[in-house]
Amino acid sequence: MPILVTGASGFVGSHVVMELLSRGFKVRAMMRDLSLQKMFVENKNLQFVKGDLFDVDSLKNAVDGCGDVIHCAAALNVGAKNKQKDVVDPSVIGVENLCSVMTAVKRIIHTSSVAAIRSTEYKNGQIFTNDDWCDDATIKTNSYGLAKAEGERKMRVWANGRDVRLVTIHPSVVFGPILHPRHCEGSMSYLKHFVSGPPFILDLNINFVDVRDVAIAHVNALEMGDNGGRHIIHSSSLSMKEIGMVLKGNSPRRLPKFLVYILAIFHPKLSWRQLKESLGTKVVYDIGQSYSILQINPVDKNQTLLDGYDSIRAQG
Repeated sequence: MPILVTGASGFVGSHVVMELLSRGFKVRAMMRDLSLQKMFVENKNLQFVKGDLFDVDSLKNAVDGCGDVIHCAAALNVGAKNKQKDVVDPSVIGVENLCSVMTAVKRIIHTSSVAAIRSTEYKNGQIFTNDDWCDDATIKTNSYGLAKAEGERKMRVWANGRDVRLVTIHPSVVFGPILHPRHCEGSMSYLKHFVSGPPFILDLNINFVDVRDVAIAHVNALEMGDNGGRHIIHSSSLSMKEIGMVLKGNSPRRLPKFLVYILAIFHPKLSWRQLKESLGTKVVYDIGQSYSILQINPVDKNQTLLDGYDSIRAQG
């Protein structure tokens, strides 16, 4: 039976598909836009299916005949005006709809995020573990954290009491080589900044992980680790200045705080609240035994950055 990968055209989903194929698995790649299948090399073990998290009939068709599901489909629309519709609903209603059709599924790996773990309000230097939950998020203050936490809760409620294996994967910001120009957005926009962004940086610290490590975590979790496990997949923490030094041997000048707040007035993806919480602050993620449990040998952080940067440039 094929393994269904939802969100197969996304950054994480596409790498999960590639990892599965490299091990000889049969894969059914679900995507909303089938024209994006061109990002994959033709493979006898790869089939494509059109599916939408809001279309239950399409989900039934996608899941039919699959005993395993790796659920990567989600939305990361940072500048979305309708946060309920464009950020929260794809994760929450999408999970509800998917769960309603997984009557014969025995194993599901769910892509969550450290956003489901890190609280909206936190102290500088605070440490988070896989026992933590983002319990204080609202539509206004942290729509993405709300989406990921509530989506995961919905999945866990569904799995409770069923004969099904559920493991959730919680990556930090995902960097690495892209397979399609559309992957330049979202998390990779941080690296895209050094390719085509303005000649300044913000005083931001980025917790990140290689997309290839994330893909391995998903595939290994099909069999490794405890049922119900939550695994933070995170490898490195660098400032934007440090990232610039790795990529270019130098870094753009850091924009003073007062100018950043002025910029936020005109920038659709920045807000005063977001900047107040993130400028000059750090959080720490304790990955516990996740890498040993899931047998991940992490990619070197500099290689992650350089491979991602070079792939963006190659895509033009």
